[in-house]
Amino acid sequence: MLEIGCGTGAATVLFADAVGKRGRVFGIDISEPMLAGAAKRIAESGLRNISLLQADAQVHHFEPDRFDLIASHFGVMFFADPVAAFGNLLPAARAGGRLCFACWGPLEDNKHWLIPYEVAVRHLGPPAPKPPHMPGPLAFSDPGYVRSILETAGFANVEISRETPTIIGSTPEEETEHACIIAPAGRLIDEKKPDEVVREKIRQEMIEAFAAYAGGKPMLLPATVLIVTAQRPR
Repeated sequence: MLEIGCGTGAATVLFADAVGKRGRVFGIDISEPMLAGAAKRIAESGLRNISLLQADAQVHHFEPDRFDLIASHFGVMFFADPVAAFGNLLPAARAGGRLCFACWGPLEDNKHWLIPYEVAVRHLGPPAPKPPHMPGPLAFSDPGYVRSILETAGFANVEISRETPTIIGSTPEEETEHACIIAPAGRLIDEKKPDEVVREKIRQEMIEAFAAYAGGKPMLLPATVLIVTAQRPR
């Protein structure tokens, strides 16, 4: 199987364990630091059926008709041109080979994104109008849009299910740090460029909002995830 956007290998080792000794997992990621983390995790796991590749899956020339499964764990929403990217992946799958990936549902259904975003909007106002479905964590939150991408790219038997897991959050401080880097709140902060005083106010309010939501207990955050499957036609 091929894993797109393998990051630091958290899912990679699970995939490798699942395919067993007769299977093989190829993890691809564009980030060298992420792959370094993956290599460390794989070494610690003792698994020997994983190969890592630093490359851009959107344009990398994969060996054709190679993979039984192409999968991604929240790694495909950042494609600059999704149709072209999935069109590039299609011939890498064997005839009848499967595609499966997880992506985030809408902002309002994901508290770990929504809580800090609402804080940022109160201080900075809403973001400037942007084209729909820009690359980012929530780019694939519309099932109809995702289906159209995959079918245009040549995949068949597209199925999309809506799952509602509960995320076990980390500390309010760690959730805030994460939100200020890659989440919609972080993008709004980057866009508005507030001064350090305002940034610190936003950060402290985010911490307080997460802490209130946790109520002194382990933070359980309702979420919505789309599980997308498809096939390369036979």
